Amino acid sequence: MTTNLDEEAPATRRRRLDDDICVHIFTASATMVGVCLTVIGILRVVISLRREDTLADDMLAVNSLLYLASCLLSYWALRTRNISRNYRLERIADVIFLLAMVFTAINAGFITWAISVG
Repeated sequence: MTTNLDEEAPATRRRRLDDDICVHIFTASATMVGVCLTVIGILRVVISLRREDTLADDMLAVNSLLYLASCLLSYWALRTRNISRNYRLERIADVIFLLAMVFTAINAGFITWAISVG
């Protein structure tokens, strides 16, 4: 039997959308932690070849911690049974994820500047 979204109760539909958002934040954050670690490794190779140090790898380490916090909070939101706690955790995970995305763009600009200047 198929369900029509228009026939579902608004609370049920919202709950399913919230679960989807939480899952997306969880998977994207976990992926971005790996991306940050990979870029840190690549930067360390470039730094050792150029024999110049940069703040970019430190900034990426902070960035990966923001993604990790978002990932853990979204996982906690998926696991909790308390609805009000779930919404708070989702909102916090969402805000931290967006903050980390903005910080990623800043890091990209900083890395580009640091490589082109050096």
